[in-house]
Amino acid sequence: MSLRAVIRGSGSALPERCVTNAEMTTFVDTTDEWIVERTGIRQRYIAGEGETTSTLATLAARRALDAAGIDAARVDLIVLATATPDQTFPATATIVQHNLGCNGGIAFDVSAVCSGFLYALATADSLIRTGMAKCALVIGAETFSRILDWEDRTTCVLFGDGAGAIVLESQDVNDADPAAPGVLATRLHADGAHNELLFVDGGPSTTGTVGKLRMKGREVFRHAVTNLASVLREVLEVSGHSPAEIDWVVPHQANFRILDATARKLDLPSEKVVVTVDRHANTSAASVPLAFDVAIKDGRIKPGDLVMFEAMGGGFTWGASLVRV
Repeated sequence: MSLRAVIRGSGSALPERCVTNAEMTTFVDTTDEWIVERTGIRQRYIAGEGETTSTLATLAARRALDAAGIDAARVDLIVLATATPDQTFPATATIVQHNLGCNGGIAFDVSAVCSGFLYALATADSLIRTGMAKCALVIGAETFSRILDWEDRTTCVLFGDGAGAIVLESQDVNDADPAAPGVLATRLHADGAHNELLFVDGGPSTTGTVGKLRMKGREVFRHAVTNLASVLREVLEVSGHSPAEIDWVVPHQANFRILDATARKLDLPSEKVVVTVDRHANTSAASVPLAFDVAIKDGRIKPGDLVMFEAMGGGFTWGASLVRV
């Protein structure tokens, strides 16, 4: 027997305003055909006045707790992945903690951009396995619209805002039982040599400004397909599973072509890949938990399913995690 972090519930939140490609063409020099052909994106949600990373994260967290049937008072750990915090400090996780009324436990942010949710999940899993926490909220939340250059049509059409959350709870499981639930294996990587391919051109210690997102899309695409395929194989090897055993892949929703290319590299059928990029665009750290919650709510992902999470983002950072739901 050993302690394992088990998913008890999930939740998500989106801003009120949905911006279609057709609306995007009214203020950006682009076309619906251009966006769909290159990315698969048809719409995205943009935060309005009063909607922030913390408000979206709080709503997603509440919905996850409701789905789990767990009172917020039991939460003793919040790990929030975001590249767009409400403030430079304190951590947005502490704002969410206060909103939920579970002050006193552990709460902090993780910054790994689009891979942030995987980094947050691994961190919470480790703290649960060591007994530091018993009930955790793992959240990915972003308001990327606030750091976009709306005159750069190659990037501003790609991103949206949103939040997703899961509740993890400590559970004693029999490791010899192949059907036992929980986080089975995670692998994370980073390579700072590629900073200039995907970054924000500002920061407190450099420009004293928030800055805007900059990206060289073609180079990012090439690294993404290679790195994601590699880390997926790594997690399968360490967990002792084969690609054929995976019920669902829940990937970072950056670009439909990346999702398709990564699946083909592993001989995974496309019908096993959860795709929400057409509805949400790239919501960075929020995209994996958002997509997971969609697939939970519509009944695709069921208890007992073997689910692979994977993501790559600026840094570069990348990772994957295999979970028995």
